[in-house]
Formats: sequence, C-alpha cells, structure tokens
Amino acid sequence: MEKAIPIREGIYWIGANDRETDLFEALWTLPRGVSYNSYLICDDKVAVIDTVKSSFMRDYLQRLSWVLRDCKPVDYLIINHMEPDHSGSIAMMRKVYPDMKIVGNKKTLEMIKAFYDIEDGLVEVSEGDVIDLGSHKLSFHMIPMVHWPETMVTYDQTTKVIFTCDAFGGFSALEGGVFDDEVDMDYYEDEILRYFANIVGRYSSFVQKAIAKLRTLEISVICPSHGPILRSNPWRVVDLYDRWSRHETEEGCVIVYGSMYGNTKKMTDAIARSLTESGIQKIIVHDVSRSNMSFMVRDIWKYRGLVMGSCTYNTELFPPMAYLARTLANKMMKNRVLGLCGSYSWSKGALAELLAFAEKGEWDRVDPTVEVKSSPTEEDIQACWLLGQNMAKAIKRA
Repeated sequence: MEKAIPIREGIYWIGANDRETDLFEALWTLPRGVSYNSYLICDDKVAVIDTVKSSFMRDYLQRLSWVLRDCKPVDYLIINHMEPDHSGSIAMMRKVYPDMKIVGNKKTLEMIKAFYDIEDGLVEVSEGDVIDLGSHKLSFHMIPMVHWPETMVTYDQTTKVIFTCDAFGGFSALEGGVFDDEVDMDYYEDEILRYFANIVGRYSSFVQKAIAKLRTLEISVICPSHGPILRSNPWRVVDLYDRWSRHETEEGCVIVYGSMYGNTKKMTDAIARSLTESGIQKIIVHDVSRSNMSFMVRDIWKYRGLVMGSCTYNTELFPPMAYLARTLANKMMKNRVLGLCGSYSWSKGALAELLAFAEKGEWDRVDPTVEVKSSPTEEDIQACWLLGQNMAKAIKRA
C-alpha cells in the first residue's frame, strides 16, 4: 500500500503495516503482524489523527505527501492516545511541519512533554470541544482508561466517522484490504478479541462507560488504530466489546495444564474426555509451557469454563502456570467457572497456590479438587472424570 486509501470525502488512511515486530509490547506474539492506522483529513485546514511507530516514518510520510500534493501542509496533529506505537512520530512530524499544532487533552499534553520534551504549539481540548477544519467539524470525547488515562476519540460531525485509537482494534497487519468488507472478519474478530482480552479487558468497567458515550453519536465508520476500518457494520465490533466487557461468555471450556513428565496431562486428558461425553463441544486444551500467553488469555476470556492443572516444581506452582495465574488475576475476569487439579511427588505446593489464586478472584469453583501423588491411579482418574462432569453442568447452568 504505497498510496493513501480514501475512506470518506477528504478522509484517508495513511498508516503502516508492521510484519517485522515479533512481540507487541514485548509480550504478545504477532504471527501475522500488526497495523498502525493513522488518518488524514484534507479540508480548508488539514488534520492528521495519530501517527505511527517511529520506524515506519518513511512510508508514513510518503502516504501523507501523496495526499498533500493537492492540499495544504498539516495544520493539526491530533493525538488520541500516547503509547509510542501511535505517538512515536510526533517529534519527527513537528520537524517536517514546524508550524503544526499538536492537539490533545490535558493529560495528553503532560505526556507529550514527558515522552518528547515538546511544550510549544500545543492545543488543549476538553470533552465536546470542536475544531473547525472547513466542511469537517471535529469534536473530542474522553474515554479514560480504555486503556490509558488520557485516551480520547475524535469524531467528525460531518461524515459521522469516528477515530477510536485502541478501542475496537485488533492484532494482525492489513493484508491488502483495509475495510471490514474486504477482509476475513472471522479471523480479524478473533484477533480483536485477543487484543481486547490482553490489552483492554482489565478496564472493562471503563469500556462500558465509553460504549455508553459512543452510543449517543451517529456513527457511519469506525477507524481504530489497529486492524480493519469498520464501515459495513461498524456497530458489530462495538457490540462484541459490549459483551466482552460485561464478561458474557460462550458455552465451552479451556483446559490449561503444566506437566513435566505427563502425569498432570493424564489428569486433564481425562477431564477433557469427560467434558465431551457430558455434552461440551467447544473445548480448547493448552500446554502452558508451549502456548503463547495471549492466545490462552483470549480463549479463557471467550469461554465460560476453565480447568487449570499443574505439577509442583520445587515446592511451588509450575513457573509457566504461576505466570498464567498472575496474568489472569490482573485481568479481573468474572462470571466463569473454575476447576482445579494438581500433582506432586516429594513435596506438595501447586494445588495450594491454585486454590489461593481461586480464592482471590471472582471464580465459581467446581468440585472435586483433585490432587495426585506422582502418577494418577484409577481412583484419581475417576475423580478427574467427576470434575469434568461437574464442570459441564456448571458451564451449562451459568
């Protein structure tokens, strides 16, 4: 995509696709990359909305210049969110366009000083303020903690296009198509959920407030800063965000196990088969040592049931499982049912930590809790089978 892509009259996508970064935020794997979406509005005055990661500045300026051949220099750079994958080119943009005003709310401008040591040419906006570009009228609406405290959206009152930055976006680069009616949205919706669960989900109560605010606006197109532009059915992803942030789940179960020599795996295999025979069709099994954290969190966010099974390692919870437990505690999930099992040989430890994790969270724990010494006996397998049956009942009942 060498050229800018028109969205509505006078509005263009001028972003970048990153297929080189392996880990987003140095944590979340990117098997098919990620896009950094930036937008340009060309009117009597020109506004750019968010920038791109600094390493993609060259391609970014090429697209911007392609539009500005028939337009004026940039008058405003509007910053909806200050993470460097969106704000990283601010300083270079200021050098290219020295008279450009940088627009943000009070918290944004404080962060611009902290990140880029820029204090001049700043325009502070508050809730409902409007910048008149000519035919396009831009209003600003605060959605704090979705997912940083300075986050806002920019709304074009003329075309009803809204620029939402991290809200309603997802992982994966744009592979030719940039609009929801040009791409495989089944795939992208999974990547939007993976993004939501890992990046935004902890702040679900703030997401609910943001959605309530956005539902008061007439919206024709949603332009997020990652993933496809939503023009054919813009409210579809908003409705998904609404469900996810209410902790509404689908009937299904995720099983995550940590097993050094296969004994804990035998337990979770029995639970998986028991769930199947009890009528649960959607079952996903993750080896905690091998599955990427972001995919485990995505699946756990989606489904009602979770089984965690872990061996004991040096008197403690198996380290990859301990990392998962800490991550899930940080996400503050609700309305889910939890089954636990564990194993040990010469010292207990794993199951006690899993029970402590369950007590601290808002989980509906299902009995029996199964603990095995060394290798599971037939009686242990029967207990696992019973746990699977009880999990299935709880999943269907919830």
